[in-house]
Amino acid sequence: MSPPLADGDFTADELETARVLFAHEVKFMMGAVEIAGLPPADLPEVAFAGRSNVGKSPLINAGAGRLPLARAWNAPGRTREVNFFVADGKLRLVDLPGYGFARASKGDVKKFQNLGRDYLRGRPNLKRAYLLIDARHGLKDVDAEALDAFDVAAVSYQIVLTKADKLKPSALGAIYEGVAGEAAKHPAAHPHIFTTSSETGSGIAELRTAILEAAIS
Repeated sequence: MSPPLADGDFTADELETARVLFAHEVKFMMGAVEIAGLPPADLPEVAFAGRSNVGKSPLINAGAGRLPLARAWNAPGRTREVNFFVADGKLRLVDLPGYGFARASKGDVKKFQNLGRDYLRGRPNLKRAYLLIDARHGLKDVDAEALDAFDVAAVSYQIVLTKADKLKPSALGAIYEGVAGEAAKHPAAHPHIFTTSSETGSGIAELRTAILEAAIS
């Protein structure tokens, strides 16, 4: 069975409210290379985590309706800071360093990946994290480790399948079911999984609405 590409629980008014918010100014605020350099915790934040080259930057760009807001590097593992973007002065989108493969020394990789973990554990205004999984591959071992890390940090998170347009509906359905089954074993995971494509825009309006809902809850 193929998964739905939209969350039917959202009303037309809720979808429009989120669209209007992100139609306003969304701008890059700063990049932090250490926890001491994070901005004040004075706005609600939602964070995006995922394996290197999973499509975090394109998804943030698509959600904000702006290109290029978050920089999409050709080489995986190039996001080495915690990057902050402000939407309409009301909430922040946070792009975390990717985990997994990265073209950097082992010491540098450990440093910027630990930065992301430290952010997740210690940010009091973090409303929700979104864990991005490449729909073409499903859960990999490094993704399973991330699920465990979220549980340990007690961070509420929601899984987002990216690049859904690259699969046929039947293949996407199989991946969806497998990921949903694994997510059900993790107490901090939100039960609904989004399927998205930054290229076609499928699932983006619904994800935007979920972000706003989480930020104001």
